[in-house]
Amino acid sequence: MPSPPTSVTTATYTTIPIAGGDVINRSVQNLNTFLSRCRPWPEFLAGASAVDIPTSFSDAAIRVRRNFKYFSVNYAILISACAACSLIGTPILLIFACLIFASWLIFLFFREDPMVVLGHQVSDLAVISGLVTVSAIAVWYTGILNSLMIGIMMGVLLSVIHGGLRNPEGLFVDEDDAVSTGLISNAERGSC
Repeated sequence: MPSPPTSVTTATYTTIPIAGGDVINRSVQNLNTFLSRCRPWPEFLAGASAVDIPTSFSDAAIRVRRNFKYFSVNYAILISACAACSLIGTPILLIFACLIFASWLIFLFFREDPMVVLGHQVSDLAVISGLVTVSAIAVWYTGILNSLMIGIMMGVLLSVIHGGLRNPEGLFVDEDDAVSTGLISNAERGSC
């Protein structure tokens, strides 16, 4: 008796390796998508009613963790702005930092498809190696690292202070808290 015919399904990809210009366009689109997740700034900079001193160090740590989850894009923008402000004193450093930052975003983080240069597909390892080399050379010759680290540390410090003082109550419902207070059951939690 002959066996019934079997169908073999193969994975098909809707995209093929794309050229550098398309990588830039998609990267800008992905950056816009990332920035669209930014919480409203009036909510981030809420008045005195949302700010109070935590009762303990563990309470402050919980606040920081919850606020970092909720306002992650806002904190990323704040840290980036502080880093940029630290470089304003020397515009050439700011230009180099922006070029390095943009190249990492475009060629690595926001790229969805393999990159093709002169008809050859470039591996991720080659892209990372090139970016690290270019970044190291730029940092070495411009002396940008000291100024940039001061700006980043100031941004992180401001973010941690905001996260510790901003009371996250009422911003969102944490699943674990909702289950422990009986707002939802474990069965409802698993159905999502």
